[in-house]
Amino acid sequence: MSKKKDDHAPASTVSRRRLIGSAGAAGAAGLVLGAAGGAGGYAATREDPPTPLTSVGSTEAMFHGKHQAGITTPLQARGHLIAFDLKAGMGRREAAALMRRWSAVAKRMMAGEPADGGREHDTGVALDAGPSSLTVTFGFGRSFFTRTGLTDRRPDVLDPLPAFSSDHLDAGRSEGDLWVQIGADDALVAFHALRALQKEAGSTARVRWQMDGFNRAPGATARPMTTRNLMGQVDGTNNPKPDESDFDERIFVPSGGSSADAWMAGGSYAVVRRIRMLLDDWEELTALRQEQVIGRRKADGAPLSGGSEDTAMDLDRTGADGKLLIPDNAHARISAPEKNGGAAMLRRPFSYHDGLSDDGTPDAGLLFICWQADPFKGFIPVQRKLDRGDALAPFIRHEASGLFAVPGGAATGEYVGQRLLEA
Repeated sequence: MSKKKDDHAPASTVSRRRLIGSAGAAGAAGLVLGAAGGAGGYAATREDPPTPLTSVGSTEAMFHGKHQAGITTPLQARGHLIAFDLKAGMGRREAAALMRRWSAVAKRMMAGEPADGGREHDTGVALDAGPSSLTVTFGFGRSFFTRTGLTDRRPDVLDPLPAFSSDHLDAGRSEGDLWVQIGADDALVAFHALRALQKEAGSTARVRWQMDGFNRAPGATARPMTTRNLMGQVDGTNNPKPDESDFDERIFVPSGGSSADAWMAGGSYAVVRRIRMLLDDWEELTALRQEQVIGRRKADGAPLSGGSEDTAMDLDRTGADGKLLIPDNAHARISAPEKNGGAAMLRRPFSYHDGLSDDGTPDAGLLFICWQADPFKGFIPVQRKLDRGDALAPFIRHEASGLFAVPGGAATGEYVGQRLLEA
């Protein structure tokens, strides 16, 4: 859930927010600005009442709720994934204190407020920006339960993921005691949250790994569209949708489970995979061959069996030559729910680019994040099927992996994970 927030600074404040608002108003009036300094400087110093935030900056995600933000929240332009390990000697009490601090900081930042509740000790990185759809989502890895003496409350579905043939996993960039997903539509707002949470970890936890990602910025296309990945493909067409009758059943853990798992009610399980795309090899293919590998048109994401992006795939349709229009090893065919006993997951990825590898190839790809009520009914059966003959497999490599239990949202007055740590 989100709302628009009009945040007015005092009239005497010279702020970036006012500059952006004034520039936006000038654009709407059709003014043509010759020199960058002239009109901009005037807008920044005049004593008019400040203009509201732009639509991107004003959007606020709610911290409290049945589910944590960052699961069904629309994809943001910038993301940070970070895993922490508890330091030696840190246990359940220290973890509870950390989650209490993190939740308080996340709540303030998601509302567009300074991380510390005031400006004295805030870094100022996001000064003048609005909430910008900031979300902070917290999860627990399998090892967290051992370190905190809570193994009797560790869900059975948090067992390690099986090995897959495309795995080239780096243990140092996989798993972790605690996992945090940060998303925002402004890069500085996202970085501000990252730094604040790192600082709050203090003597309790150390960073195990960090991955930074991005998506297309809001407003970059003429109309809202499904995002594209670095292969140029529309990515996310077949996602379950919140208005579907079985969405909650597939994505969120129901209440009324075993007493050991009751703390996960309203939560979800996140599978996180760093998937490197072998872009040099992929880009040698013709556009037609790329479409056959995926099973969808590159231009608009429509299935090769015809229609538009939202048209259901006709997996039995053949062409004039009698061959299947969607090849039998196409990625879209193999991963389709109807080919996996209805298995489905909510994919919510970020792209990443970490420069060039030692061999000169791009170190780039997808920070794949998928959400489901049970990974043994979501990610695992689909990935096993892909592992046996996906045409996309030669062009990707799974380099890091993690599975995290993400509890339900915190009620007013609670912190995330309180029902686990204080039961």
